[in-house]
Amino acid sequence: MTTIGVEEEYLLLDPVTGLPVPHADKVRAAAGVGRLVADQEVQYELLQAQVEVATPVCDTLEEVGGHLLRLRHAVGVAAEEHGCRIAACGTPPVRHGRPVAVTDQARYRAMVTQAPQLVAEQLVNGTHVHVAVPDREAGVQVLNRIRPWLPTLTAMAANSPLWDGHDTGFASWRTVIFSRWPVSGMPPAFRDAADYDRRAQRLAEAGLISDIGQLYWQARLSSRYPTVEVRCLDVQLHADEAVMLAAITRGLVETALAETAAGAPLPDCAPEMLQAAMWHAARHGLDDTLVDPGGTPHRAGDMLYEFLRHVAPALDASGDTRQVTSLIHRLLQDGTGADRQRAALAQGGLPAVTDLISARGTIP
Repeated sequence: MTTIGVEEEYLLLDPVTGLPVPHADKVRAAAGVGRLVADQEVQYELLQAQVEVATPVCDTLEEVGGHLLRLRHAVGVAAEEHGCRIAACGTPPVRHGRPVAVTDQARYRAMVTQAPQLVAEQLVNGTHVHVAVPDREAGVQVLNRIRPWLPTLTAMAANSPLWDGHDTGFASWRTVIFSRWPVSGMPPAFRDAADYDRRAQRLAEAGLISDIGQLYWQARLSSRYPTVEVRCLDVQLHADEAVMLAAITRGLVETALAETAAGAPLPDCAPEMLQAAMWHAARHGLDDTLVDPGGTPHRAGDMLYEFLRHVAPALDASGDTRQVTSLIHRLLQDGTGADRQRAALAQGGLPAVTDLISARGTIP
């Protein structure tokens, strides 16, 4: 069975005002005390109002879910000890009028010099899914084959509609915020691993990115692990929703590997169509159409069932079909995190949103 790992990013919010608070160093230290959290499971993020967690390498969805619940609990308790809450949302509902402190690391200080306003507005949180691949050559072929499905994943994961106290009109405003960096958005097609490495190196040599970590494509080869890293997902309100997306992402990668082994032709997708389809998915989530790999629009629900059909053999092989299907039915019934944030805003204003996205709502 193909292994997976999941990273989640959370905001630290004041429980009364809902504003981001710069307590990341304290929360990380407190979360590391005791036996619930191992080394490197709670990590630095760019801004001091953010923390990131990373699961160990997992074989099953049960492992992924168990680790995410454990890590959410540990970081949530640590946050409470320092007078704040963790919040599982792609963007903060409200912000300060001044920038949040940047984590004191050389790489992050260099980013402030490179793009101060972008760093100031980088209060965005995602779920990153790492799926093992045999080698970098196979990883590049996977990237080429999964690109047309990334907008559908983005729509399913949309959980960032609010910014500066108002509804942006986008289901995933995080996607828009992240698209402003020099190398971001939909990954291009690559001939092979050497082409990937050569083009990445040219960007670095030209001074357009500081390091390979600034390849902010929505899917890329990991620079640290033998994995494809899918990064287009907003962080999820609930751990089981992150598990669902991890399962579908693994199924998508395994399907791409099978297609490569069978010599199936690569999807013929114009880059402008892919980019526009991603923008459309970020704008509407599951409330409008989604575009299939051939460029044809479909109702979102129909597109999700087509997605399930595409990855069905892989889900069957891993024993994940029943769990994933059940969670997708719930998603279609209850809506995305963006839908639920908007409902909370309409019913109880920003305090209701803060309760929805905070540890109180995201950890059983």
